[in-house]
Amino acid sequence: MTNKRQMKSAARLYAVQALFQMEASGQSVDAVREEFETFRFGADVDGDELAEGDVDLFRGIVEDAVNWQAKIDQMTDRALVAKWPIDRIDPTIRALFRAAGAELVEGDAPPKVVINEFVDIAKAFFPEGREPKFVNAVLDFMAREAKPDAF
Repeated sequence: MTNKRQMKSAARLYAVQALFQMEASGQSVDAVREEFETFRFGADVDGDELAEGDVDLFRGIVEDAVNWQAKIDQMTDRALVAKWPIDRIDPTIRALFRAAGAELVEGDAPPKVVINEFVDIAKAFFPEGREPKFVNAVLDFMAREAKPDAF
């Protein structure tokens, strides 16, 4: 798994995991970033090799998600129905929205690419559920707000 597209996909997945870990453990962005870059990217875990990730994309997503969290959370809240503010949703999905939001607000990838990538991540975490459709709808709303000229 070494081509650029796969490395970007892995970086996005690792970013979601890192943001989840930061929220769950209270660790700093620097500590989590170092852990992922040292022990996850391309690591061998019990005979299974973890994917290599695009380090620059990973760092950019995690740092932008932290730096722009209030703006991203507000965008997410506007996309959710009033009864479901961001603090009531599953923490994995919350981390996913923050990572995707960081790319939509600060990244260079086309919004449709960002949406597809993060819907695929939702499918990996929730293969049997309705969560991927929910993620798609919320990210579509967020993308139209963040980059209206792209649609």
